[in-house]
Amino acid sequence: MTEAAPLVEVRDLVKHFPIAGGVFHRTQGMVQAVDGVSFEVQRGETLGLVGESGCGKTTVGRLLLRLIEPTSGTIRFDGQDITKLKGSELKRYRRRIQIIFQDPYASLDPRTPIGDSIGEGLRIHGIGTPTERRAKVARMMDMVGLQAFHARRYPHEFSGGQRQRIGIARALVLEPELVVCDEPVSALDVSIQAQVLNLLKSLQRELGLTYVFVAHNMGVVEHISDRVAVMYLGRIAEISERTALFRQQEHPYTVALMSAIPVPDPEIRRQRIILTGDVPSPVNPPSGCRFHPRCPLRASLGNPPICATDEPQLDDVGGDHLVACHFRGPNAPSRIAQTSTVEAIAAGS
Repeated sequence: MTEAAPLVEVRDLVKHFPIAGGVFHRTQGMVQAVDGVSFEVQRGETLGLVGESGCGKTTVGRLLLRLIEPTSGTIRFDGQDITKLKGSELKRYRRRIQIIFQDPYASLDPRTPIGDSIGEGLRIHGIGTPTERRAKVARMMDMVGLQAFHARRYPHEFSGGQRQRIGIARALVLEPELVVCDEPVSALDVSIQAQVLNLLKSLQRELGLTYVFVAHNMGVVEHISDRVAVMYLGRIAEISERTALFRQQEHPYTVALMSAIPVPDPEIRRQRIILTGDVPSPVNPPSGCRFHPRCPLRASLGNPPICATDEPQLDDVGGDHLVACHFRGPNAPSRIAQTSTVEAIAAGS
């Protein structure tokens, strides 16, 4: 049996933003927001994109939507390279992929009733009559836990959790196949976060949705994702099935992220890994491995020069678990490969 083709296939995706300065506003540098990212998303799954602020995960989501244009690379959606779409073809594509924004208030027009905001996409794409559009908006509001009379109210009359439900309804009313969730619960209270996450999972099962879930909270990513891609400074450091990643991390950056997750048990004390130094500037990223100036594994191994000179590639360490590190994977020295990343870091500390 042949494996089903992925819904989304990203290859060598690059996005550099020019920095203009001087009297004539000439380009004086480039912000390397995304620099050679590759991944796949299967139909019906949730891929979590996680990393520190500024790592490029939101930029990847906006590139998938074609809200910004890639510098280079390809994005194939259902087998078609969407980076070449224009005009009416691009408009049809955008009906198939939607976004849920981080701020549920800033993403809504404060002077427009929420029923009109939810149905705006239907009007733009010319779907149905006005009566049919109102009926579809009402059905979608019911699916996300809103009442029909709420359609006449304005965004300021709702709580944060209700406003995010409005954002979800607006994204799903066009019946998209892929939804980019750009940190949709980071602005909400913890109790409301759980409700919204459970709603997203329920809607995914009911409507057959595929999610790219952008977040920096590893606990949220563990709850909702099927696979997780860890980004650092514009590149993917590690990507794996969720259970395998949370059981054993291979990249030292992922190990550090995991060590920051609070444990809900006062009797258990997690070994915290504190990274030294600041995140390098994406304008002038380090050569070789971008994580090497802060890498505790490299420090424990005596700072080998290969980390500063050669860029590591994503290698499979088994079970479709990919990691970009010179000391993990098939080419790693045997004395290091036989131990876990956590053990190798601890041995040198």
